[in-house]
Amino acid sequence: MRYPGYLEKTFKFPGFYRAKLALPSMALPDPAKDLKAQLDQALDQSAIESGDTVAVGVGSRGINKISTLAAQICQSIKNIGALPVIIPAMGSHGSATPEGQEKTLAKLGITPDVCQAAIASQMDTVQVGSVFDNVPVHFSKKAMAADHSICINRTKPHTKFKGDVESGLYKMLVVGMGKHKGALTYHNFALKYGFHRLLKAMGDTIIEQTNLCLGIGVVEDAYDRIMKIEVIPAAHICTREPELLSLAKSNFPALPYKNLDLLVVRQIGKEISGSGMDPNVTGRTCDLMEDDFSQSLDTKRLVILDLSANTAGNAVGLGNADIITEKVFAGMDYQATIMNALTAMSLKKAAIPVRLPSEEKAIQAGFQTIGPVRPEKVRAVIIRDTMHTTDFLVSEGLAGETEKLPYLKALSPCRITFSSSGDLIAPDP
Repeated sequence: MRYPGYLEKTFKFPGFYRAKLALPSMALPDPAKDLKAQLDQALDQSAIESGDTVAVGVGSRGINKISTLAAQICQSIKNIGALPVIIPAMGSHGSATPEGQEKTLAKLGITPDVCQAAIASQMDTVQVGSVFDNVPVHFSKKAMAADHSICINRTKPHTKFKGDVESGLYKMLVVGMGKHKGALTYHNFALKYGFHRLLKAMGDTIIEQTNLCLGIGVVEDAYDRIMKIEVIPAAHICTREPELLSLAKSNFPALPYKNLDLLVVRQIGKEISGSGMDPNVTGRTCDLMEDDFSQSLDTKRLVILDLSANTAGNAVGLGNADIITEKVFAGMDYQATIMNALTAMSLKKAAIPVRLPSEEKAIQAGFQTIGPVRPEKVRAVIIRDTMHTTDFLVSEGLAGETEKLPYLKALSPCRITFSSSGDLIAPDP
């Protein structure tokens, strides 16, 4: 394929620096131990009795130590003589098939052997109520067939909207435990009633009308390590979730800049963010009724180099970029990607940006399509992904500003080079 002359030529990249931030870490030394202590007490005070079945909703997010936490939940349930059954709670992920969702859990280390519990991956739901007169509220049929239900999820800022509950237990109940039908219903009617308003109404209905007894909220620090885990009785989720979200927002690892010429994201994936790359970091989102995230970061050009291994080809979110590599396009499972985008009513997140043959040419195009700015003046950042923003590369045009960052631990010069196939060779941010 032919390209404009400026892109065909060899480009001299400016110098780069590796920046390391030393943000406060509040990671729990043993999250599973904390979970066990809280869960043992909560189970003792719950209505769960020996011989009861307990559905455990677990999603597809890459929560730190999620397989260990899931195994501990199942073990604590078994310790009181009850029988845990894992319910994949992930809407359309895994191509919205039982087999695909089991594989998604397996990639996170959640298997029958690890958790010593069966996985019931059926997609059937039952309607447990309705809101706003005409919006049906769905819940997993297998979960409702159990005597009780528990769910676990990470609480963090949402990638579509802002409110007092965003991405957390409410989302897990509505979009996860609601299975594919619940996810479709929510995203469709959210375009009429609003994402936050509808999530709250549907979640309240699930809490009131189902067998849910406990929710387990997880908050991670700036290093994606668990800083708080809380076992919450179902009736208290509505008051505790906003407080967990406030804690999550105050520790969210955004990039320490307001505007960039170029942001390079080395990989995107569903275990990284529901949008592949988190708009709370990139500032990029573009679909119906979604809130504006550009106040977080305004970037002229955004480049994606690859897909994560655990995303299993789901490339949703690539449409928020300007440039991708052929490697991203070739690695995309279009079925999984389009199923996710159509379910979430986020069509632009599955749009195909400009494709370039290598990582080198993709980054070069990012530098050379922002106007007549000399390379050494370009404000560029290279990150591993949007979950890792405390160790990254900055171009020399951004070094002066970076030196003044309050939590800067180190700023060391480096060069970015490329392999014979055009892959980026650099200190791994």
